[in-house]
Amino acid sequence: MSIKILKGNIVYSETSKKLKTCYGYLVVDGELIEGVYETLPECYQDYEVKDLGNRIIIPGLYDLHLHAPQFPYRGLGLDMQLMEWLDTYAFPTEARFSDLEFAEKYYDRFVQEMAKNGTCRAVIFSSIHSESTKLLMNKMEQYGVGGFVGKINMDMLCPDYLNEGTDKSLEDTERWILETKDKYDLVKPCITPRFIPTCSSGLLQGLGKLANKYNLATHSHISEDIDEMKIVHDRYPELDSDGEVYDKFGLLTNRTVMAHCIYPTANEMDLLKIRGVTIAHCPQSNGNVAAGIPPIRKMLNKGINIGLGSDISGGYSLCIFRAMSEAVYLSKLKWLESKKKDDFLSVAEVFYMATKAGGKLFGNVGSFEKGYIFDALVLDDSNFYVDQENLTIEERLERIIHLGDDRNIVQRYVSGKKY
Repeated sequence: MSIKILKGNIVYSETSKKLKTCYGYLVVDGELIEGVYETLPECYQDYEVKDLGNRIIIPGLYDLHLHAPQFPYRGLGLDMQLMEWLDTYAFPTEARFSDLEFAEKYYDRFVQEMAKNGTCRAVIFSSIHSESTKLLMNKMEQYGVGGFVGKINMDMLCPDYLNEGTDKSLEDTERWILETKDKYDLVKPCITPRFIPTCSSGLLQGLGKLANKYNLATHSHISEDIDEMKIVHDRYPELDSDGEVYDKFGLLTNRTVMAHCIYPTANEMDLLKIRGVTIAHCPQSNGNVAAGIPPIRKMLNKGINIGLGSDISGGYSLCIFRAMSEAVYLSKLKWLESKKKDDFLSVAEVFYMATKAGGKLFGNVGSFEKGYIFDALVLDDSNFYVDQENLTIEERLERIIHLGDDRNIVQRYVSGKKY
């Protein structure tokens, strides 16, 4: 056996309703959780224990939606609406990732920043460029950030310099899939239409076939913006929603993550639940690009799985603590909008979204339940200068969620390995 034993304040989720806490021992066998114990079992007494003192141990954090090529201009254009922002910043910057020297510089910094901020796995948009997308995947493997990476697909309603053409987009994508699907331990390719307005029916159909052929995850945007949704409705007037369009082309499955879902119809929510789709809630971005406030409580009540995303660069922070904090904040605005009918989110719920709910996409990760893969962060909150003995573990975690940043993250583990 390859046994690791950590001792400290342990916090994790089994459900979204209540945090599980314990001052005790976390036992890991290889890359799998063996158990959490207040008293170390006799069979482990001869193994070395890494005593973390008063520090807090939590599962890894998962970022379910962000755009790697948008990292260079994060914090810019946040006084614009979505479509204007894309034309001004997103599209011109993405074009620069055809230059591998430029891509090397920014992707190296981007992945290191994700790791520093506690992200253990992520679902990431690259650009249309296969070679720089492979470079991004190499960097993730190097720095121990797992997840799914997608070469973006676009063949209409985008600048000419980013329009791949339908056949070339599909051919380049399949070639890239074959080159990367078995290459990495932590990183896998996923099918990534940018969103419906920039993809023809032929492209969406071809991408659906590739997802099915290679059993790949799918990642895109859904029902994010009124102007975007009008384009979709005008193109597919016979269909109810973005969700029905994706479903028509085989792009909604239990391995699909869709960002935002701010304006879902009732039928769309039912469809998302039936297909087992995960929604990536990106509260910082929703506010910054003035898209709106999604009905998270209604979707949770439907039984839809919801994780969190930073949505760099609509969001400006890579730290998933910020996404947790802002998810609570935004839900209170939605609570007021609903005349206090739709309950706002609790700390336990947003922590569950950032860990176990997001982890479902990657397998058994995101909890310290027996048999889960060991992804974890060790947190030090001593910089808040308050006597920790006066606070519960739950209170200390809540304060980190609202006040913490990368300085509070002192260790990071992915698949049992410390990075």
